[in-house]
Amino acid sequence: MNINKYDEKFGEHLLEEYKLYVEMVDRISERRMQTNKFYISLLSGLLALLSILVSVGKFNQSLIFIIVSLLGMALCILWHINIRSYRQLNSGKFKVIHEMEQHLPFPCYDREWELLGEGKEKSKYLQLTRVEKYIPLILAIPYIFLFLYTLASLLISLIWQK
Repeated sequence: MNINKYDEKFGEHLLEEYKLYVEMVDRISERRMQTNKFYISLLSGLLALLSILVSVGKFNQSLIFIIVSLLGMALCILWHINIRSYRQLNSGKFKVIHEMEQHLPFPCYDREWELLGEGKEKSKYLQLTRVEKYIPLILAIPYIFLFLYTLASLLISLIWQK
């Protein structure tokens, strides 16, 4: 950006843009948390639905297990992709904030990042995404076991029928 081509209101306009941009970053972080809540609710509801369908007993249990386990694993993969996407988006937005702060009197986010060891020192700052990205993988475990259990059961029943 060439500041020389801008008029005398550059600082004023930059500050307004900066405020708006920081607010947008905050909104994205809120959306990220809402997305995490959505996936947790969906995956929990799927397990609850599984228990209801099994207790009713009118359906082919193996088919239900396969469908629910595949759906649960797919949701966990999508959730993991969402987390990665939000991380990339936030990283890009904070790079822009750092660039904007070069033209402001005090670069507060840049200074904060510096004080936190730029995310390299876990004792100063453990990035949420580093922890957050494992949650979908952990929640995928019951669905993976359900899938493997069902496949093993089907294989054993096929072997015993022969």
